[in-house]
Amino acid sequence: MRLGVEAALVRGELVRGDVEIVDGRVSDVGLGGGGRGLAVPGFVDLQVNGFGGVDFLEADADGYRRAGEALLETGVTGYLPTLITTPEDELVPAMKEIPIVAEGPRILGIHLEGPFISPRRLGTHPPSARRDPDLELLERLLAAGPVRLMTLAPELPGANDLIDGLHARGVTVSCGHSDATSAQANAAFDRDVRTVTHLFNAMRPFEHREPGIAGAALARDDVTVQVIADGVHLAHDTVKLVWHAAAGRVALVTDAMAGAGVPDGEYSLGSVEVVARDGAVRGPNGVLAGSVLTMIDAVRNLHALGVELADAVGAATSVPASVLGLPTIGRLGVDLPADVVVLSDSLEIESVFVGGEARVVA
Repeated sequence: MRLGVEAALVRGELVRGDVEIVDGRVSDVGLGGGGRGLAVPGFVDLQVNGFGGVDFLEADADGYRRAGEALLETGVTGYLPTLITTPEDELVPAMKEIPIVAEGPRILGIHLEGPFISPRRLGTHPPSARRDPDLELLERLLAAGPVRLMTLAPELPGANDLIDGLHARGVTVSCGHSDATSAQANAAFDRDVRTVTHLFNAMRPFEHREPGIAGAALARDDVTVQVIADGVHLAHDTVKLVWHAAAGRVALVTDAMAGAGVPDGEYSLGSVEVVARDGAVRGPNGVLAGSVLTMIDAVRNLHALGVELADAVGAATSVPASVLGLPTIGRLGVDLPADVVVLSDSLEIESVFVGGEARVVA
């Protein structure tokens, strides 16, 4: 099967010509006789709390099916269902409902955002469910489902034991919801923590004498920074600054919740009632509570700020996949799985393929 495209982003480089898919994998690129559109790797989202009216803390298999279908429409072919800080007796059942073998986008594992986070940087996470580092609790959570990524505050007493235990189990650790100083952040990075959850949001503010975790991450060249480029969580100039400091190690995330992909209204984020209105989601106290951003819009927003399209696409594909240590996901190339999005000249989604199977056709 040929896609009928004019060009493709192959391992980050523009290659003119069509793309051929055989048995669920890309078999050839740069073929003559193509048509219109640009083939790019399917998008990878590290932080999805819910989508299409579905909250993942309350979802069953049908909910994941519906959310997955809606995510495919936005170009996402692989993602991490994300569960925020929640009491253990509610979190564990929610983890067990996640269908790792899914009908829609690939579910790449679970992102636990908490409960080992700073009481000073909770955002909308329920304070009653927050916990100090606890290895026994960690082991129970890891036993409940395939955790791929955990967000924690590295400055908490005992956090180093959590980091070491997670690394030993092959789980990626991300610093976030943290009041860490730059020294505390660098200590975590020196311990092989290599990414930061939604940079600048729910963390110690950047100051000229104490740049905190955000400044420490941007000053290094071995840390990937995750950003929510919706124009709400970060000002456009902030995103530009991040890109100038960290081009090539910026991972776009949506932090999407149930209100993404559906009309404005009242939704839940776990036990928190929130309102989605005019592109922002806020809890009862007015604090931001996830987003209604889609990944295709995140790519468009980054590109509109002057970032080359290939680099903006990389921030939504190969960079987040690299955070998880997945070399065959988020890339388009010969012999790789055919998770592909075809974009029009105006960056509208024309079609989406997962494992070579057409899942969205315009």
